Amino acid sequence: MTITAHPLAWPPGWKRTAVDSRTFGRFGTTKQSKVGSWRSVQDISIAEATQRLREELGRLGVCSDDLVLSTNLKLRLDGLPRSDQAQPADPGAAVYWTERHSRGAPRCMAIDRYTKVEQNIAALAATIEAMRAIERHGGAVVLERAFTGFSALPAPIVAGMKRDWQVVLELQDLLLPTEDDIRSAYQRLASRYHPDRAGGDTARMAELNQARDEAMQWVQSR
Repeated sequence: MTITAHPLAWPPGWKRTAVDSRTFGRFGTTKQSKVGSWRSVQDISIAEATQRLREELGRLGVCSDDLVLSTNLKLRLDGLPRSDQAQPADPGAAVYWTERHSRGAPRCMAIDRYTKVEQNIAALAATIEAMRAIERHGGAVVLERAFTGFSALPAPIVAGMKRDWQVVLELQDLLLPTEDDIRSAYQRLASRYHPDRAGGDTARMAELNQARDEAMQWVQSR
């Protein structure tokens, strides 16, 4: 997979939000008059959302040279998305980065929940801010485990290679899956791959069982 700032490079394995399920985002900025007599809240712009995201990643120690914001927005000369353009049909946004302190391990996060690109970019920034709060409150291990689920370029699955339980259960787009999330995902996939069903797959079912057990252990250890 080639990571491009334009067009959108959606990470492999991440679920997409159905068009009719997208909602209007409410990320905004507060504007104040020069004399300070009034304030107004306005929808966040593409430039403001992009800056907010870069600042949040900067607080994680990510340099601007080590990240790529990928959308369907056309780019400025500096490689960042332009503000003066119509919304693309696909408003999704994905950010890819590497953290030098983690030996260059690739990370990524993608959101397409909202109808506007800038709202999805702002949502990326808000999610990273929330994850930093987890770290501040002593959840460094949880944070690292969550970021492990954001592997940017997963290696191809070959014989004998074990997949992460979040990938097997198709939960990689959830920050902190709950027991209910795990049970629901397991039941849905088991109904598809159980050997007693037409088209069932014994190997996939065994993988599902192991992934469920690992997932439950992870939840209980938090």
